[in-house]
Amino acid sequence: MELKSKNAIITGGGGAIGSEIARRFLEEGACVIIADNNQKALDSVYDKLRGMGDIFTKVVDVSSESSVNDLVDFAEKQFSGGRIDVLANVAGIGPFKKFIDTDTETFQRVMDINLKGTFMASRMVSNKMMSTGGGSIINMSSTNGILAEEGLVSYNASKAAIILLSKTMALELGKYNIRVNSVCPGWIRTELQDKAGLPKEMIDNYIKKIPLGRAGKTTEVADLFVFLASDRSSFITGTEIVIDGGQICQE
Repeated sequence: MELKSKNAIITGGGGAIGSEIARRFLEEGACVIIADNNQKALDSVYDKLRGMGDIFTKVVDVSSESSVNDLVDFAEKQFSGGRIDVLANVAGIGPFKKFIDTDTETFQRVMDINLKGTFMASRMVSNKMMSTGGGSIINMSSTNGILAEEGLVSYNASKAAIILLSKTMALELGKYNIRVNSVCPGWIRTELQDKAGLPKEMIDNYIKKIPLGRAGKTTEVADLFVFLASDRSSFITGTEIVIDGGQICQE
């Protein structure tokens, strides 16, 4: 089992990708806390996964420093020895709105959840990891953080920032045996994307651009998170790993 005896926090654990990461972490032997701002989503995921291993839930608003602090305190109490080995920052939003129509409030909200939430959770958890021998922090970015896409100005900007945040963290935290990487999925069909209201024409165009000829699966992203959380990736830090079926290699 790749993650046996490891303790992991997953923010955004109530969503399609976050819940699949939780499932795979449990399969690989980890003790898992799934955190989300949606209690019903947490309850649903918990009901599906509770028979697989040690799993806890915690409501959190990743844009709130006090809420994130409560999550870390909760993890220390639930995990054996108070140790946090893995942090998967998956929580995020991506409203579809053209640049000229994006109001300041919407832009700030996306930044607060996607970027500031990743920053605060990582800072608090890394402080704990420094005293327990290290760990792995995996930040959810996107191919949108590498190449721009119309209608997602706030999302694009936040995901690009996450890549450089992760690299800087890796530079500074390596001496504490803390590895930091970002994952950049391409077209992975999830509830988040469906709710964003993407036009059908845009969805069809996505598929045409993917050399493998299909959208990605949440299981494929989750498997990458397992690898980065495991000791098999012990010499990988400060990089962004693209999982997009080859889409951006031709753009």
